[in-house]
Amino acid sequence: MEKTNKKGTLNGQLRPQAALSRLCSSGHGGPRSGKAVRPALRQQSETMMGAARRHVVCAISGGVDSAVAALLLRRRGYEVTGVFMNNWDMVDEKGTCQGNQDCEDAYKVCQILNIPFRQVSYVKEYWNEVFSYLLNEYEVGRTPNPDIICNKYIKFNYFLYYAMDNIGADAIATGHYARTSLEDHEVFQQKYKQRPPGLFRNRFEIRNTVKLLQGADHNKDQTFFLSQISQEALEKTIFPLGDLTKDFVKKIAAEHQLYHVLKKKESMGLCFVGKRDFSEFLLEYLQPRPGNFVSIEDGKVIGTHQGCFLYTFGQKAKLKNCSCAWFVVDKNVASGEVFVAPGRDHPALYRDLLRTSRVHWIAEDPPAELVHNKMMECNFRFLHLMALVPCTLTLNQDGSVWLTLAKPIRDLTAGQFAVFYKGDECLGSGMILRLGPSVFTLQQGKNRETTGV
Repeated sequence: MEKTNKKGTLNGQLRPQAALSRLCSSGHGGPRSGKAVRPALRQQSETMMGAARRHVVCAISGGVDSAVAALLLRRRGYEVTGVFMNNWDMVDEKGTCQGNQDCEDAYKVCQILNIPFRQVSYVKEYWNEVFSYLLNEYEVGRTPNPDIICNKYIKFNYFLYYAMDNIGADAIATGHYARTSLEDHEVFQQKYKQRPPGLFRNRFEIRNTVKLLQGADHNKDQTFFLSQISQEALEKTIFPLGDLTKDFVKKIAAEHQLYHVLKKKESMGLCFVGKRDFSEFLLEYLQPRPGNFVSIEDGKVIGTHQGCFLYTFGQKAKLKNCSCAWFVVDKNVASGEVFVAPGRDHPALYRDLLRTSRVHWIAEDPPAELVHNKMMECNFRFLHLMALVPCTLTLNQDGSVWLTLAKPIRDLTAGQFAVFYKGDECLGSGMILRLGPSVFTLQQGKNRETTGV
């Protein structure tokens, strides 16, 4: 077990001088912030004077990112408590809980770092807030993103209040690759206040809005998954990995003997599905609703399926006796029809218009430019790490937006979140509720006008 010496380093191991100031400082003076990095001696002195009294509760998942996040918090001199969240209570086919290994790995991380370990269960909350939402969305024909909803309602809601109210934390931390506009000491200065559910904030309250910024490693940036969290949560959150690359995080883990999490495969997809086929998993909770695969080109039935909810836009359809691949381009939940088109680049897969639900703005209010002009240019993505795409937003009276693209893109999908960016800042997101006509539909309309049919 590693012990902390008087200088706040683990086993007396100091990072190379060039990296020390970035890793151990209480700010975000990384290469992308444009801020000067303070000298190591001054920084160490400031850390020792104030940081030791600060208590940060770090979410520990059993993976390498959260482990290194906790390690870096220790090295900044903070009192750190690690908390493992159990969100799923399901025994797999072999009779072992899939979350047990992650919990054991998280506990071992805390042992190595010599910090307290706690475990908290949000099984009921996850079922009510996340999993029920997931099933409902699939039933109505949309493709949900449970990771975004989990962050909104579990990690940056229930976990935040648990850390503050039950443990007495000054701040929380996670292993997300993201940044905020606050330095650590500014996070500690934020007053913790839990707003009652459904209560609107005081419009006359003077607030310094906290910005959510992309991580320095754009190949790992996770602001997409954080685009629905609240200002209250962001004000009290530290992202220790925000200025680091994944490779550097792995190097830190190796140098501090965190081999058991370093060798784990990175978790992908829904953790509670495990190794099962996702369609089979859904059919354990939703009743089959057989229907037909219908060609978008001529309306002919070319196959059958067990339910619209098993297919999403752009997905390859499971068709027998077809010489080419067919892809899902539209669905009719009422009739059970799944419309498909031949080829990966069929024009029926491309659209340039969508409408969202009421947008959740990180700053709580829409950008001033959008309010004033009712239109605003920005960038967006609807899949994690897809290239940002320029778009124009048009604000509606109900808080939703129409999003227009200069050029159609592939596989826009109802139920996914359109996440908006201005430069490095993540502005917020809205769920995609409606899609405009596909390029193929527009071509068909033009052809009918030309022929007069």
